[in-house]
Amino acid sequence: MSTTWRHRASVLLDLALWAGISALCLYESHHNAGPWEAAGGVVATTVAIASARRHPLLSLAVASVSSVAVLFNYLGRYPMWPVFLMIAAGYFAGRRMPRVRPALLTFAGVALAGLPIAFAVSDDAMGNWATLVLTLLFAVFVPWHLGRYTRLREDLVRTGWERAEQFEAQQRIAAERARLRERARIASDMHDSLGHELSLLALRAGALEVAADLGERHRAAAGELRAGAATATERLREIIGLLREDEAAPTEPADATVADLVERAHESGLEVVARIDPGTAPPMVERAAYRVVQESLTNVAKHAPGAAVTVDIRRSAEETAVTVRNDRPPAGPLPGAASGQRGLTGLRERVRLVGGSLRTGPHEGGFEVTARLPHAAAPGAEDEGDGGSESARELALAQRQVRRTLVHALVVPAVVLAVLIAVSAVYYSYNRVASVLEPEEYQRLRAGQPRAEVEPLLPGQQLLDGRAGEQPSPPAGARCEFYGTEATLLGSSGDVYRLCFADGRLVSKDRIGNEGDETGRLNDPGSARR
Repeated sequence: MSTTWRHRASVLLDLALWAGISALCLYESHHNAGPWEAAGGVVATTVAIASARRHPLLSLAVASVSSVAVLFNYLGRYPMWPVFLMIAAGYFAGRRMPRVRPALLTFAGVALAGLPIAFAVSDDAMGNWATLVLTLLFAVFVPWHLGRYTRLREDLVRTGWERAEQFEAQQRIAAERARLRERARIASDMHDSLGHELSLLALRAGALEVAADLGERHRAAAGELRAGAATATERLREIIGLLREDEAAPTEPADATVADLVERAHESGLEVVARIDPGTAPPMVERAAYRVVQESLTNVAKHAPGAAVTVDIRRSAEETAVTVRNDRPPAGPLPGAASGQRGLTGLRERVRLVGGSLRTGPHEGGFEVTARLPHAAAPGAEDEGDGGSESARELALAQRQVRRTLVHALVVPAVVLAVLIAVSAVYYSYNRVASVLEPEEYQRLRAGQPRAEVEPLLPGQQLLDGRAGEQPSPPAGARCEFYGTEATLLGSSGDVYRLCFADGRLVSKDRIGNEGDETGRLNDPGSARR
């Protein structure tokens, strides 16, 4: 459905709701209440429906305030138009309100404001107020929660599709990164392996160049070979630099061990002595140790030819310590040898990735490289990460919100209903005790007594349900009050005293039997009616 048709459908729905609720309000007011309720109902319906989409909190507040109409049910009816208005406004507000607190404050504010109104318009104030609260609860609170539940479900579905699209994009990015990472790995392997071999070749050519039994022609050829190896090393560094985009890319060293690496360097003419503790370490630690020794020997061959080298690898249960130290070079660095200053930088990153530390610097005229590689910090091949993705955590949070909203829509009304029942039971039980008129005091009452004389003999409260059951018609123009004949907490087991007043005087008193009681209606002989 296009946006235009969706908008037209929503407008038609709003108009239908407005017309239906307004018609019901006019019908009920015409037959029961009057023009004031009709005017107020139409205005409340118009404001609530018109503001439901752009200002849902205003719509919810207006609809909730309309529930005050149920407090006037002493007219013998229960108005239905505010119920339908509250259901519609509550559901729409739940669909469109992102926050919960304003809605809860609206519910609580209307409920508390209705308490004094209930005392002002009705004798049974607590009963009417309980009716108001239950109306708010089931006509506003439950539809609001259902609307919120629907919105959260829709958001969850929409978020799921968005996450799926993001996942596809991330998969494409990850594939591209893997390609670039593999290219960087190949570049690193070429630089580390070929660079090491070319450095050893230059070292051998340099040793051949200074041999005493070599003729001048061969000595010149050896010099050219050494210079060519140095130039090839520099060209290799420049070319590989174009491919080596990730300086910290993980590299796979050759299958040879550190001992094999030291032996090959020794055969190439490098004076190297190694002390290697037996044992094994995690694979990443072994590769890092290999790289430390390889890079150190390469730098010695390039920058300190002829210097003696010591390789020391100590192993313990907790870490592997690698130390490569070379003495002062006897003749200085080879001419034409240049450093790309990349080896030690990549080496530091390699050591950092396994949780270790690298220290480099001059040592007694030579140079020393020391690496400490802890075993516990080395990542394994089956590293599980941080226990879950961000998408999974957000999905779980959204699902909890949806479930919590549905539970609130079911549990909160049940809890409030139970509390109201308990409070009403306590209040009505207290009223039955506090509204008892003692028989002796009742016998002292006579028709024609002023209200001022009767008042001291009456209890502090009237009986709330005294109007229940069949009763004789009261005197014309009289206002009647009801009092209990005995303190009963459960049911209406006792008779009821009815005292009717007119013009400030007692005009009649009756003892009315409970509905269904065989004694029927008992009229006091001393009652008088005008």
